[in-house]
Amino acid sequence: MKSISKIMAVMMLLVSLIYTAQIKNAKTETVKISGNCDMCKSTIEKTGNVKNVAKVNWDKETKMATLTYDASKTDQQEILKRIAQAGYDSDSFYAPDDVYAKLPSCCQYKRNKTTTMDGHGHDHSAMKGSMSNEQDHSSMSDHSSMTQKSKPTGSPLQSIQNSYFSLKNALVKSDAKTASGRGKELTDAITAIKMDELSATEHDVWMEVMKSLNSDASAIAQTQDIKKQREAFKSLSKNMYELLKTSKHSAPIYYQYCPMQDANWLSTESTIKNPYYGAQMLTCGNTVETLK
Repeated sequence: MKSISKIMAVMMLLVSLIYTAQIKNAKTETVKISGNCDMCKSTIEKTGNVKNVAKVNWDKETKMATLTYDASKTDQQEILKRIAQAGYDSDSFYAPDDVYAKLPSCCQYKRNKTTTMDGHGHDHSAMKGSMSNEQDHSSMSDHSSMTQKSKPTGSPLQSIQNSYFSLKNALVKSDAKTASGRGKELTDAITAIKMDELSATEHDVWMEVMKSLNSDASAIAQTQDIKKQREAFKSLSKNMYELLKTSKHSAPIYYQYCPMQDANWLSTESTIKNPYYGAQMLTCGNTVETLK
């Protein structure tokens, strides 16, 4: 058994080295993640992985996972948070009970509930020690209050949405100069996104579309040629849709389609106002999906 464990450890190290070469600013850490079987392994690794950003290799025998990630784009906590949201406990994050309960019976590992977790799954056991129970509860209440006060009131993606819709409206009016300015606003909004405020699902999609969003917004900002702006807007809209469909919205967002350009766009209005033609073919298109 010991020799098998050694072989598995060597294999995990080799795999880690391979992915380290593919991931820039690579940092490698080993952490314990609860689980039982090959199905657990598949879920843990698939949830933790982000192409060219993070790679997880989990050993079902030792319950140890090797995390290799780009330290400039993510960190151990973000990876473990996503894995916890999929139902698997670690020393840092505790999976929600309802998510754990939905795991297949073969995946329902024995849980260790001796640590004290807050509502976000963080381990606060280190806050104990010489503190009395009264002091401990007071500290935790203060921490909870501070968390609620500091938590953003709107969606962390709201600034991107606002800039995108302003850009879309400029294209509807065929106003290339304004569209260029709105493109610059959008690149600023993209740069300002705080990834730790995104949900696990939003974060996964964000890591996939972030570069393309920024590239398309920059292309629009750098020209006042309306045709080039509209061409870049096609890809921009496709990636915005992928991102926004992961979120909940206070008001409906309409995903609309232009058959003449075979391209989509997003709008806060159900009425069709085509950004690819403006006044020339303003009402050309239809709504294909409503995001709520």
